[in-house]
Amino acid sequence: MNNLDPTDLRILLELVRDPRIQIGELSDRLGIARNTAQSRVRRMLRSGILHDGGREIDLEAVGYDVVAFVTIEVTHRELDGVVGALRLLPQVLEVHEISGRGDVWCRVVATDTHNLQAALRSILRIRGVIRTETVLALHTHIPYRTEPLISRLVQGTSVQRASVQGSRPAG
Repeated sequence: MNNLDPTDLRILLELVRDPRIQIGELSDRLGIARNTAQSRVRRMLRSGILHDGGREIDLEAVGYDVVAFVTIEVTHRELDGVVGALRLLPQVLEVHEISGRGDVWCRVVATDTHNLQAALRSILRIRGVIRTETVLALHTHIPYRTEPLISRLVQGTSVQRASVQGSRPAG
């Protein structure tokens, strides 16, 4: 676990809970000096634990280096209960209702394969879960991102404005 102490972990938790928190408010909430909060956030940014301006956490750096994608087959009348139970499992990062094979898709993280096995057993114990299929992620080539989509929208807006301005009659 990259030498994180309880204060570092509390800082990370506050950043996850409130991504727009200012350093002064962060230090007030945690009861630590502003300089302490600032230096610790900077250290975690430099070490790669924090990404994207300090709001995206590298889970591998904090000990969750196993990523699995779990497809779950569910008794349909129990779907809402299954989703509710999955929400209570801290290792479940996302849940999607899907088409095709299976009914629900989850991204799950674990500290090691034994920890993953325990998480999968917890999922299998949920009322309404019929079976699961698990695939391990070996390497992330493209992490979750939104910048290319927003860039495309910005470019499309610029092109539209240019074409509207170009079609105006000369005055």
